[in-house]
Amino acid sequence: MINHFEIISTLDDKREEKWFLVDLPGYGYAKVTQRDRRRWEQMIENYIRKRENLVCLFVLIDGRHKPQPIDLEFIYQLVNWNSPFVLVFTKIDKNKPGIIQQNAEAFLNNLTGTGIEELHYFLVSSLNKTGRKPLLDQISTLLSNFTHKF
Repeated sequence: MINHFEIISTLDDKREEKWFLVDLPGYGYAKVTQRDRRRWEQMIENYIRKRENLVCLFVLIDGRHKPQPIDLEFIYQLVNWNSPFVLVFTKIDKNKPGIIQQNAEAFLNNLTGTGIEELHYFLVSSLNKTGRKPLLDQISTLLSNFTHKF
């Protein structure tokens, strides 16, 4: 299922801007048939590649783990499709900071040579709100640069 969330943000000049946050299904841990998994992959690919007003994908990566092949494969696909994205390493409160940083750096090192010139990433925790402001600032920047109206 694709979930749409309508968001209304107040911009610096006090104008309100309506935009949508779209939650695509995860691709890693669900126990489903190969047929269902392939259907999901096609749905996700179609959404990403055909969505004209898609501004940016925020790819959530569990920061507690070393780079997972399924995450790397998805990122490689995004690069091949020329889809804009940033990485969000989540659950950083669930492990020692040094391990989280090692995992994030290992992930980024796996992306060298893919043609990504500039990669934005965030380390966040929903529990203690670490990284919240930089992530929201990134969203605000993306919104201010986006000119398409719904």
